[in-house]
Amino acid sequence: MTNYDIEMWRYGKELKIRRPEPMLDFDHVKSKSAILQNVEIRLNEHGLRGGPLSALPPGGRRILFLGASITFGWGVPEQDTVEAKLETMLSAIDKQPVQVLNAGVGNYNTERYISRFFDELTDLHPTDIVVHYCLRDAEDLPAGGGNFLLQHSELAVTLWGAYHRVFEKTGEQSMVQYYRDVYQPNSPGMIKMKEKLKQLSDYAKAHGIRIYLAMTPITYNLVDYKFDFAHDIMRQVSAEYGYIYCDQLSTMKGIPSKDIWAMPTDPHPNALGHRLMAEAILPTLSQSGDASINK
Repeated sequence: MTNYDIEMWRYGKELKIRRPEPMLDFDHVKSKSAILQNVEIRLNEHGLRGGPLSALPPGGRRILFLGASITFGWGVPEQDTVEAKLETMLSAIDKQPVQVLNAGVGNYNTERYISRFFDELTDLHPTDIVVHYCLRDAEDLPAGGGNFLLQHSELAVTLWGAYHRVFEKTGEQSMVQYYRDVYQPNSPGMIKMKEKLKQLSDYAKAHGIRIYLAMTPITYNLVDYKFDFAHDIMRQVSAEYGYIYCDQLSTMKGIPSKDIWAMPTDPHPNALGHRLMAEAILPTLSQSGDASINK
């Protein structure tokens, strides 16, 4: 079986590059591809997942997804990602041409993916921006070069992964408490996340861009889900900053982990998970002509 830790290490080695800005830390390389976790990953000239970007026809709609590894579609073929699914769905019902772009980057949080948008993606001139938000996106991620052995040794990565799975306290209750702490109003990650969401909201209002926050559930236990508190908080944050809110838990709740994980050691949503996320987001995007954030 493919080793999740090794494949993530290869992702960092083959498709990422260090950035001098501490806030970003690293970024996708441009115009490169690799086979990771048995899936072809293509990065185009903008570092977005997918092929070369075509010009947007007059009157067309360009929807840009910002997010981390779930948005990126780790472990999922390109045509099965939430972005590709939505482009197909929207093209079938919208009267104008539609492009749905995948700007997800693995191991990013809200601070990083919004900073990356302002640093290098504003020239894409999206008509809509979807913050494809995950529970982890309020975590405070320190910048830095990391451990040299983890960067350069597959054996070290394997041992590191085994150690943390066996010895760390990873029970569900400790995870719930961890995220309750993360979502405290005065936590560093929470403060940075809200600052970036406000910055993006201000930019969108100034440029006539529709913005959305699509809340993605964590997939560890969708049968007895214990993270509704974070969804409630992000619904309030969305309302505060003028985001159109959409919750993907509605289509995913109750599904056993074995049916929705990319593989037994990888909790990223598989193709089924991406289809369900697309089905949850579709009504919000298809009705957006009647809803505006520029009020």
